[in-house]
Amino acid sequence: MTQGLQLSMSELESGLDEVRGAPRDEGTVRMIVRRPNVDQREVLEQGDLDLEVGLVGDNWKARGFRKTADGSAHPDMQLNVMNARATALVAQDPSRWPLAGDQLYIDLDLSGENLPAGTRLAIGSAIIEVTPEPHTGCSKFVARFGADAMKFVNSPVGRELNLRGICAKVVAPGTVRVGDTVKKA
Repeated sequence: MTQGLQLSMSELESGLDEVRGAPRDEGTVRMIVRRPNVDQREVLEQGDLDLEVGLVGDNWKARGFRKTADGSAHPDMQLNVMNARATALVAQDPSRWPLAGDQLYIDLDLSGENLPAGTRLAIGSAIIEVTPEPHTGCSKFVARFGADAMKFVNSPVGRELNLRGICAKVVAPGTVRVGDTVKKA
């Protein structure tokens, strides 16, 4: 996966109307990405969502979280979900989408107004729940997409629309596939 293209703030802002056009109630899974190890990505056509491990084969649970008291994985950060339109804007090429580090890329309005914490989404045969944990990005996001991209996703409008994505947890296990419908449960 190439690191490549980094857009300027004005280029990113010019794509906001497209991102805002994402469906509000029913969308589509555009990409599923498993992270078996740090900096490794596997693009999947289908994946299994599990109550204990999140996306089966992903390193979420084993990796843990530096901000929990014991370093264990944060239960409300089991899945990272990003708006496919925002991903397309920031990454520019589908081959670069996995660099964002999220597991599910869906064409759906992820704004806090549309999907507040506690909202459940039916995806394939699984159900996930939006959690209140913020998803703001990290130094790897800056290295891959640029400082302007980080400023853009964390700007007031970026935070309002959750352009960097949302955190979620599995509440009903099941299988998800690229092309599956995503709808509020």
